[in-house]
Amino acid sequence: MASGRPLRPNDPSVMSSVEAALTHSRRPGLLDFTWHWRWELGGTALVASLLTLIVISFRAVGLIAAAGAGLAVISTLLCCPPARRPALARARCVITAHRLRKGCASAWVQTRDGRLPWVMSCTPAGYGQRARLWLRAGLTADDLIAAREILAAACWAAEVRVTRDACRAHLVTVEVITAFPSQRPSPPARPSWPASRLADGDPADPEDASLPAPA
Repeated sequence: MASGRPLRPNDPSVMSSVEAALTHSRRPGLLDFTWHWRWELGGTALVASLLTLIVISFRAVGLIAAAGAGLAVISTLLCCPPARRPALARARCVITAHRLRKGCASAWVQTRDGRLPWVMSCTPAGYGQRARLWLRAGLTADDLIAAREILAAACWAAEVRVTRDACRAHLVTVEVITAFPSQRPSPPARPSWPASRLADGDPADPEDASLPAPA
């Protein structure tokens, strides 16, 4: 099995690890590229169409008015919290989808021919973003679980949690956690050194280890 992180539960052999490390991610096809960049392509096409229509209909005066209206809309989004939050949440989802694909490529979560998981959707959540992935043939949820730390770093997140669909093994939900609300427990903080040695059962002083415990 060549997919997944080397020397992980789904990739136990040395030859598979070497093969995975030497396999480059496949360049996306036209369909993959269009889907991955659908928000950017759609926004660019919409703006270009509107500007073309304005120039044809109203000439330079219309173009100046459209530029002023665009600045007004951007200012409203930046200054009004009810409008700013949804826009920023959607922008984070678009960025997270790209970062997930980059993280999968860096973690060797790919098939034998270098194809990455398909990011079907990415939606806002109270703790961050929730992404829905379609695993191609040759990949399992264990590959993503083994690469959680790399995915979290790639997405600029505190933690990444992977949940396999109960009915279909090729569908996986990835929770990108950037905030811990009160209803969602945060991971316990690990004490700093030397308190961590005491927490792990290691005495700070070898001489103290021989002393009897107080009655």
